[in-house]
This record gives sequence, structure tokens and C-alpha cells, in this order.
Amino acid sequence: MKVAIKAIEYYLPTCVENGKSLKADNPDWRIGDIEEKTGIKNRYIAEENETAVDMAEHAARKLLSSEIKPDDVDFVILVTQSPDYALPTSACILQDRLKLKTSCLAFDVNLGCSGFVYGLAIASSLISAGLVKSGLLVCSDTYTKFIDKHDRTCRPLFSDGAAATLLTSSADDLIGPFELGSDGSGFDKLIVKSSGAHEMQNQTQEKKLYMEGSSVFMFTMDMVPKCVNGLLKKANKEIDDIDLFVFHQASKLVIDSIIRRLDLPENKVFTNYQNVGNTVSATIPIALCDILRDKGLKSGSQVMLVGFGVGYSWGGCIVQWGPEA
Repeated sequence: MKVAIKAIEYYLPTCVENGKSLKADNPDWRIGDIEEKTGIKNRYIAEENETAVDMAEHAARKLLSSEIKPDDVDFVILVTQSPDYALPTSACILQDRLKLKTSCLAFDVNLGCSGFVYGLAIASSLISAGLVKSGLLVCSDTYTKFIDKHDRTCRPLFSDGAAATLLTSSADDLIGPFELGSDGSGFDKLIVKSSGAHEMQNQTQEKKLYMEGSSVFMFTMDMVPKCVNGLLKKANKEIDDIDLFVFHQASKLVIDSIIRRLDLPENKVFTNYQNVGNTVSATIPIALCDILRDKGLKSGSQVMLVGFGVGYSWGGCIVQWGPEA
């Protein structure tokens, strides 16, 4: 696809939670063992009145102040599973907040950990079809608002955060191919029950995030290698042709296991979950932004992005880093 990633910015809330915070609420937790398994030292927590749209606005404004004018934004796609309202569309609220033109396309994508790759496919398709020239792909979630403070499975992992990516048309094919898939039979393995119309009448059950960790892990170990190998086949490439792998930053356990399953060189797999945590759909663009800030990518680098998780859903793509970035 003749589309390029022009720039990426992100926003993290000011409240930072570490092992001491977990221990204060859960004296019986063995924090050292938890951190050794997850690899996550810090998580970012949105304020009580801070929403996904608020965070998305913070991230997007960084791009509007430095990379693109509001009138040149043709679309805004907001990837979120914690919208401000069941309706209207949160992306429409964001469009108004950012004072973007009313001819700007605005819509939400309800996906989690695979959401950035799916959003990249959608945005790239719009640009390639000639419907738009440039726009914003924004990932923002506040999962921590749905997590019980005593939940040993979810609380040590998830962070709140937002990332905004500027996509533009390009003279070269820089994004693709894509490998996308879903398996809805695992929908109840990572879920917030009583949060939608299906169980709206159930007022006795709290809207809390539930994750069956073992099932999600087994799904990941099964599908991620298949996704990577399928993507390599589509691109007619080998593992050695990829300069950098950026996986969804689920946890140390997950990424280390993927590395072993695929026999990947560790120096080709970027991680930043240690100090950011699992920010759901924002993990991959946040990682890319950190890589760019550290000048970790050269023009022409082949980068594989792979997201996976809630749904179940997965998506991968290859990005050739061009001079536009």
C-alpha cells in the first residue's frame, strides 16, 4: 500500500502505580514473583474523571501542534473498548474537540490488543482507495477503570494510555501485507460482563474485567506463530529478512514465550512493557514511538507488527520504514 507512517505521539496519565501500590492493597501478594513473571514495574492509571477521549485528545494534539494542520486531517479513527458513551461515537467527540473540519471521517473501532494493526489496515485502505490523503489513527483505552484492585490476574498487567499515529499517502509501497483473523469462540475469556445490552438488566453484577489467563496464553502461543509465518509467506520473506519485531506488549512471559516458539533473535524484538505496562491497542504505537525517539530505525528497515488478544483477535503487518517517518 502506498501509505506511510509520518509520525507517532503518545500520552500516559500522570498517576503511576508500582509494586508498592499493589502491596498496599494486597498484603498477601508476593510482588517480587509477580514482577518477575510479568516483567512490568510501572502502570499508568487514568484519573477518576479522565476518559479515553481525554487521553486521545492529549496524544492527537501533539501531532496537530507539530506535524499536521487540523484542516489537513481527512479522517480520525479511534480504536477503543472503553468509549466515553455507548453512543454517540467517541471519534465524533474527538473530531469536535480537535476542531477538525466537518468533512473529516470519524468512527470508532471496537478492538483491543489487535486494534492498531486492524486500524492500520483500515486507514491504509482508505488512503489507497483515494478517499482520503492523510489522517489520524488513535488508540486509547482506560481498562483500569474496570479492574478490581484485588484482581491478581489483571491489575499487575494493564495500564491506561493513548497513542496517535499520522498516516499519509506515499510514493512508495511502505505498509503491508496484512494477516488478520479472529476466533469469537474465545469471547468470554477476556470480557467485561454486564457492560452491554446483552446483560443490561443484570444490576447485581459489577462491570469488572475478567481474564482467564491460561486460555488467553494458550491462544496466543497457538495463533501468534501462525500469524507470523503466514505473514512471512505472503510477503515472500524469511525471519532473517525482518529487522525488528514489535509485538503487542502483553507481558514478559508472553513475549519471552513467543521468542522461544519462533526462535527469534532477542536483539530483534523490542520491549517496553517494563515501564509502560499493557496499554491494550496502544502498546504497539507507543513502542514504535519509543523506538523512533531512540533512533532505533533506519530508512528501509523491515518492521513486523503483531497484535493479539481480546476477541479473540489477531493481526500482523510488515512496515518498511521510509524517509517520511
